[in-house]
Amino acid sequence: MNVSMQPEVAALLAQLKHPCDGEIRAIRELILAVDPSINESVKWNAPSFSTSEHFATFHLRAKQGVQLVLHLGAKPRSATGLRDAIPDPDGLLNWRGDDRAIVSFSGADDVATKGTALQQIVRAWIAQL
Repeated sequence: MNVSMQPEVAALLAQLKHPCDGEIRAIRELILAVDPSINESVKWNAPSFSTSEHFATFHLRAKQGVQLVLHLGAKPRSATGLRDAIPDPDGLLNWRGDDRAIVSFSGADDVATKGTALQQIVRAWIAQL
């Protein structure tokens, strides 16, 4: 699948010249393919994804690979039961609080291996927004 990139995201990635550019592009295509209601934009100086709220943002300053932060938007809100609502049989989620988790990718092979599981997590995550 080749999803066209929003101009502001394309401009950010072009000037960023990230060493994991291919992985970032593959992950964003996986996320955008989950549901047609998902939009992308730039938030916190990184590609970010939203439906009714922002729910995922790349962390581009990671020392190795690429990290994707899953969250419940910028406003504080109750996240009671979120961990139980998100299936993670492959152990991709590194919970950093009740309302956010990080998925890390070490390279292109890791993105390919984790792609289907990531899409299942994103599907469940956006259902909680």
